[in-house]
Amino acid sequence: MLLALLPLSLVADPLPSWNDTTSKKAIISFVEKVTKEGSSDFVPPAERIATFDNDGCLWSEQPMYFQAFYIFDRIRELAPKHPEWKEKEPFASVLKGGIKGALAGGEKALLEMAMATHAGVTSEEFNQIVGDWLATARHPKTGMAYHKMIFQPMLELLDYLRSNGFKTFIVSGGGIDFLRVFAEEAYGIPRRQARQGARRRTEARVGHRRHEKGVEGHLPAKGVISHFPNSVTKEDTVALASP
Repeated sequence: MLLALLPLSLVADPLPSWNDTTSKKAIISFVEKVTKEGSSDFVPPAERIATFDNDGCLWSEQPMYFQAFYIFDRIRELAPKHPEWKEKEPFASVLKGGIKGALAGGEKALLEMAMATHAGVTSEEFNQIVGDWLATARHPKTGMAYHKMIFQPMLELLDYLRSNGFKTFIVSGGGIDFLRVFAEEAYGIPRRQARQGARRRTEARVGHRRHEKGVEGHLPAKGVISHFPNSVTKEDTVALASP
């Protein structure tokens, strides 16, 4: 009650890294309207959901996706067990430090590298491997930990929405198993609230198999083809994938 009587200049800014623009004002105005009981725009807490994209929105997608850096590091780590990679592309280029050469094969090459570095381990092992990498890996250009190379204004927005009763989700077209490990520490978003996004075309992806009837979950040795229809939006996948 006392807060409402204070001048706006003395009220803590919920989005301090944001410029004082119409976008910032619109966000704050929206949150105030939907959280004010009695308002015609009021949304009950149980129905407050905010969905975020990840690439270019929460983390930087340039010069390369963070997961690609993980794949390259993992190839170098696994190379002693795969001597054939020294002569086989795209692995040979990675081992020689020629990232452009490794990516020259496009999505097919990236998928092949993802399969080689993600498959054949249990869900728990994969989570541990990614967690260990995130704890020690540094971006080659900035020298910073990857979970520190995220956009501060968006972190503030996530916190602001959660403090006002919103449940925050990520729906991404990227590798969801990798993202789930990253999102929990970096964004404070629980793993089950990170979802695979809709794609405009069929996408080959690596996915986890969950524990079922005592059978240990693991990453398949081969790719799994999965897609949503073109009409399905990223937001819709929250409902489609909800437990």
